[in-house]
Amino acid sequence: MNRSALSNRSRLDRAGIALSGLCAIHCLASIVVVSALGLGGQWLLAPEIHRWGLALACVIAGVAIGWGALRHRRRTPFVVAMTGLTFMGGALAAPHGIEEAVLTIIGVALVSLGHILNLRHSH
Repeated sequence: MNRSALSNRSRLDRAGIALSGLCAIHCLASIVVVSALGLGGQWLLAPEIHRWGLALACVIAGVAIGWGALRHRRRTPFVVAMTGLTFMGGALAAPHGIEEAVLTIIGVALVSLGHILNLRHSH
């Protein structure tokens, strides 16, 4: 694989890690702000944010980790990330609150770990 393609995949993996972190912060901040202050529920808890976030995570993980799996022929990053995306999808079916946040945080942690493993295997 040429340097340019490896660099692009690395950027996608790093974007996936950043997106996972932002998602976790969003979940925790939403619970704290809405519960403690009663503010922002209509924006912070909007289902569209979660649907778009999951769609973006699926695209980034699918491209970066799928590309990496084809390159380094290791299934672990792919399996870990897809398990995380499954948790994130399950969170969409949960009612807003602690259950949804726990499922989402587990999911984004696994997706992030998949991206980290993918980066490690690419070197």
